[in-house]
Order: sequence, then C-alpha cells, then structure tokens
Amino acid sequence: MSTIALERPQLAGCILRVARPTDRMEAVVGFYRDGLGFPELTRFADHDGFDGVILGFPGAPYHLEFTSARGRLAGRAPTRDNLLVLYMPDARAWSRMIGVMQRRGHRPVESANPYWDREGVTYEDPDGYRVVLHQGIWPV
Repeated sequence: MSTIALERPQLAGCILRVARPTDRMEAVVGFYRDGLGFPELTRFADHDGFDGVILGFPGAPYHLEFTSARGRLAGRAPTRDNLLVLYMPDARAWSRMIGVMQRRGHRPVESANPYWDREGVTYEDPDGYRVVLHQGIWPV
C-alpha cells in the first residue's frame, strides 16, 4: 500500500482554510460575503501585525481568510488561473447565484482555461483572483 493511501484518512476530518493577503479588505470581503454569500464568521485586528476576516458557513469544513499586514502590500493575483471553484449541483441555486452576482455589479470574465467557460461562469474578485461557479457535481 502506498504512503499516500495511508495518509488520506488522517486528512479526512481536517478543516480547510484558504488564506491569502489583500490590499482591498472591504471590497474583497464584500465580493465573497455579499456577492457569493459566505457569512462572516469573525474579524481580528492587530494579531501580530495582521488584520483579517474569516468567512465560511458555521460547521462547514472550509473557511476563507483574508488578511492585511500592516506596512506590507499584497498585490494582485499572479495569474488568471488562480481559481476557487465552487461546484453547485442545484441548477436553480446556481442561476440565483449568477443573478445575485449580476445585481451586485460583478460581470463574468473569460476563463484562462476554456473548460471553465463550458462548465460554469467565472468572476474576478477585486484582487484579480478568480471564482468559478460550476453548475454540476464534482465527479468523485
């Protein structure tokens, strides 16, 4: 049996937090909270020189964390292929989400990989990172 196969059960109960810096905290938080609907779980200020906001759904095994370091610039996404992909199995919920994004002024962008344009809609956040709303299920 491979080492990787033995290690997977240890990760099964983990919580995933995607953390990244931003220079546009309120705009980025608004994109994910008000546009995509991620509730704000907590904020912190001056935690070892960092301010931050954590978004996610209570009890869900994933969070999004955005931080700003005092006196340091974060910059923009390095490429158009920095993606957060949300698989949305419910077609009506997916359509409603597209409507919310449009009403909030977010316009789809062309994906660097044409697969994502065929399977969903891509949006760019204020820092240039992209979110794909994929209509369908992850083929486990």
